[in-house]
Formats: sequence, C-alpha cells, structure tokens
Amino acid sequence: MRIMFGDLRIGESARKNVLAALDKNWISEGENVREFEREFADKFGYGHCIAASSGTDADICCCATLYDFGAKRGDEIIVPAATFVASANAILAAGFIPRFVDIEVDTLNINPGKIEAAVNDRTRAIMAVHLMGKPCDMDPILEIARDHDLMIIEDACEAHGASYKGKVVGSMGDMGAFSFYAAHVVVAGEGGMIVTNSDEIADVVRSVKSHGRPTGSIYFDFQRIGFNSRMNELTAAVGLEGLERFDESFKKRKGNVYKLLELTKDLREYCYFIKEEPYEKVSPHAFPLVLKNEKYDCEKLYKYLESKGIQSKTLFGSLPTQHDAFRFMDYRYGQFPVAEYVGKNGLHFGIHQYLNDDDLLFISDTLKGYFK
Repeated sequence: MRIMFGDLRIGESARKNVLAALDKNWISEGENVREFEREFADKFGYGHCIAASSGTDADICCCATLYDFGAKRGDEIIVPAATFVASANAILAAGFIPRFVDIEVDTLNINPGKIEAAVNDRTRAIMAVHLMGKPCDMDPILEIARDHDLMIIEDACEAHGASYKGKVVGSMGDMGAFSFYAAHVVVAGEGGMIVTNSDEIADVVRSVKSHGRPTGSIYFDFQRIGFNSRMNELTAAVGLEGLERFDESFKKRKGNVYKLLELTKDLREYCYFIKEEPYEKVSPHAFPLVLKNEKYDCEKLYKYLESKGIQSKTLFGSLPTQHDAFRFMDYRYGQFPVAEYVGKNGLHFGIHQYLNDDDLLFISDTLKGYFK
C-alpha cells in the first residue's frame, strides 16, 4: 500500500523512555504512565487524565462509572447508529444497553434533533462520538442532558485537539475517552485516556480501571465492578513521544486535509466531503467521503482505491441494522436511513503526517480517474 491509514515511527525519545522502563524491570503502570497523564492534562487543559489500555477500555470505564451515579444494569446509553463498533461494544461490556440514534450525512455525527425521542425512563447517558475528528453539535446535546438529568460521555477517540466553540472535546461532557491507535494524531500503538474535570468522577474511574479497588490501593477490597484496564509503561513511552510531536503532527495532517479538499473540489458534485465550521476545530483524523449518488457504487470505488494502493475502510455503517453482531437487538433495516446510506456509500482513508504533496496529488488523481 502506498497510502496507509497511519504510521508509527519510533524516535529517540520513545526509545529512551522504553529503555528506562526496562532498566527498572517494571513494565506495568509506573512513572511513564504518570508522566503521560500529566503531559496530556497540561497540553489540553483537562482537570484529570487517567490512562487506560485502549480507547475501548476508556469507553468501558466511562460507562461503568455511571453506576456510582445512580445507574443500574440494563439501563440505556444513547449512541449514534453509525460509529466505530467499540462505542457500542463498550456500552454492552459495561452492562448497559445501547439506544441507537441516526446521524447526519454532512457531519457523520449523531443527529441532535433525534436524541429527545430516544430518551426514556431507563436512559442514563448520551455518548457523543466526535467521529472522524469532527466535533458533535454539543449545545443541543448539553441542553437535552440538562433537561433529562443525563450524563454525557464524549467519545473523542478520533478527535485529539478538536474543539467546539472554544472548548476542547472531552471537556464539555462529564468525561471523555481518547485512543492512541496508529491511525490517530497522538500515537502510542495502543492505549487510551479518560479525561474529566470532576474530582469525584476521576476517583471512581481510577477505581474502575483497576478492578474496582480503592484508588491507589492494591489491597483486595473490591468496592465496585471494575476491570484491568491499566496502561503499561512501554505504551506510555511511545505515547509521550507522540504527545511531544502533537503540534507538528496536527499542523501537517491539517495541511494535508486542506490541500486534498482543494485538489478534489471539482468532485463535490459526486461526494460529501468533511467541512470545518467557523466555530469549530476539526481534528485531522482521516479523509472521509460519502457518495451523493449510489450509482457510483461504493464497493467498486473501494476496490478501485485498494487496487491503486490506497488503503480504505467503510464509514462503519449502521451498527444495529447492517452488522450481524447487533442482530440480537431486533432492529429493522430502514430505522436508521442516514446511517444505512453512509454505510453503503461512505469510505475513508488516511491523511497522516507522513504523506507528502505527491501522495496527495496521487490520491486526487486516483479519485478523479474513478469518477471521470
């Protein structure tokens, strides 16, 4: 593949941190993890940052924290129908039921106008997923949460550094979750982070991610349901370097997005492309597109891009109606028409910092070759 989703290049800083952990004969949570948490908090302004083993585990811990705030097993968490599967899996893994809501085709995020109808007596939270690094329209979501006394979990796994009306993602709800997978702006190979500005929530999260024991204790006193979701020292070592490079990586990736949008502007009659509003800052996670007309056949486009060396993936699709894993929930095809359309007609590919202008021109020419 010429155009990969992302790339991990280990530098001297990460090697130094890895070797320091190995010299101590200690790979479980230690000083690298503590420093990564501190640096992440300082960089983005969160009150508390709690490292986890993955973005998925970060979501699971956020969900399980709801039990300390009145939730019961079998209660519901509202989540967009089209999102990476980890969001819905985390809800189920924590003992809740995902209540799916359709999305908007031009933002790929949950449609705030459809959330209210999904709220019922068992609803405990809204999981706002900032998909493809584009912030959700948070004002109406926050209003609905206030009106119905719901908590908000921001799944910002793909949205490092994104902001909405001057507020960084993860800071507007009660807690947020990040991932450091290889395709993301901050890369650690694996790993996740839970962020919150609440002392009370932070204390519960730290317990949940370590088997439900009291914060900072290894004594066998299990106060709540918990998991082994701790980050290890080697992951944190790589993540620290990714955080050091954040400004450079973000700027390069954002420049790549802008350049490719300019190169493909004459394809807007064929595709919906990502758009950045004046009041937001979109994190340059990837380059999504949705066909405006099904006649252009997304499956053929996918195969065409792959044949040219451009690694591509679908835009997830409607989890409850287009993926067998959620068939047990008895949703019917047609209940989430926008998510289903995006699932059939949407793709995304990498826009990472190691691509150059020739790569972007190659992507543009390849897309134009398909459509024209």
